[in-house]
Amino acid sequence: MLLKGPLVVAALSVAVAASARVILDDAPVFERAGDTLSLAPISLGNPSAAATLTTRWAIQPQESEAKAASPIFQIPLRIGAGDTLAGLLTGVGVTNTDAHAAIAALSKRFNPRRIKKGQQIAVRFIAPALGTPESRSSRLGRFVGLRVEPDYNTAFEVVRNPAGGSFTASKIEKNLTRTLTRAEGVITSSLYVSGLKADIPNPVLVELIRAYSWDVDFQRDIRSGDTFQVMYERVYDEHGNHVHSGNIRFAQLTLSGKRHPIYRYRSKDGDDDYFDERGQSARKALMRTPIDGARLSSGFGRRRHPILGYNKMHRGVDFAAPRGTSIYAAGNGTIIKAGRNGAYGIYIRIRHNNRYSTAYGHMKGLARSARRGKRVTQGQIIGYVGTTGRSTGPHLHYEILSNGRRTNPMKIKMPSGRKLKGGALAAFQAARASIDTAFSGLAPKKVAKAGN
Repeated sequence: MLLKGPLVVAALSVAVAASARVILDDAPVFERAGDTLSLAPISLGNPSAAATLTTRWAIQPQESEAKAASPIFQIPLRIGAGDTLAGLLTGVGVTNTDAHAAIAALSKRFNPRRIKKGQQIAVRFIAPALGTPESRSSRLGRFVGLRVEPDYNTAFEVVRNPAGGSFTASKIEKNLTRTLTRAEGVITSSLYVSGLKADIPNPVLVELIRAYSWDVDFQRDIRSGDTFQVMYERVYDEHGNHVHSGNIRFAQLTLSGKRHPIYRYRSKDGDDDYFDERGQSARKALMRTPIDGARLSSGFGRRRHPILGYNKMHRGVDFAAPRGTSIYAAGNGTIIKAGRNGAYGIYIRIRHNNRYSTAYGHMKGLARSARRGKRVTQGQIIGYVGTTGRSTGPHLHYEILSNGRRTNPMKIKMPSGRKLKGGALAAFQAARASIDTAFSGLAPKKVAKAGN
């Protein structure tokens, strides 16, 4: 597992009680400026060494641990670029043998390569008893395991077996509580700015925009005075801390007086999607805007070319966005061209079916999985905004081709998605009524008149 950047070892505070036991607290403390420690051996048994450390992380011994002769404490290691799990462990004094044994045990439950830069790993030791030769050495203590939390709802623990030097890993599902939150607002310029002012978390707001991106032209369909409403999940851990903003359950845009409600619904076959009041999927075969947070900078049609200087037909649409912004596959399909393509710069074309293809130009680069002949799914990242080819600035040039002919993505009638029928429709309508009841029973989190 290779992760980029310098290793930061969080400092540990040691409180020595009269009984010569180390008592620490289990909850992590948010990092503050200066609360870091350069990588070096530390002696927890040496009061002068302990006095130089800054409080950063502590753990409370569990009941079984409290009865032991020496309490268990843990050190959080923040992952940086270029770090390996083995290197992190040996860097704080874990032997090579123990490090490899612990990683081998973890690998049976979780792939260490999935650990990302910025995440923390808690490494656990048993502190040496004060006054013993071990306490005067440079070692932290006996390594007894580690804890990895790859996401908000799951943790993996590696524990040394009491009988010897082997380790066992286990998966832990966290005890989480989900509550529904309602937010709404009035749009005066953009849905994104209005959503932020209504205190909607960014991931939820991005999902809201994406859910409507098949039908709504966010540059032309939204006008000042239009409104939005959304009900989404907020997830809390067992300590009451907000750890995640979850799925949108219901949303509604009211555009020029016309309501556009959508409901998140999981059918019996496990398909999780957004549907309108009639049970028609909000998802279409192709996305009109395969990019988040961009503005339409040039439409489809004849225009004066910004580089060539004469009038020329523009057979696509341009979305201005910061360099590096993710570009998504507009629909399921197969990549039939990927790479340099003249004035298009770095370019991808995807064939979706016998009729429709999409093309993406001026990219900074391609995603690793975006290669000719590869299958892609709708919403999969295929590349990143750039300004390659004949371009005056970073943007995505996007085309939809129908039977080989380039058409206006903002005008074309998109192929419809799934429509629920029969028993599936009846089940959806029952779920929709329940969602409507839940929404009407909530007070808005914050009402905002947003703009700029």
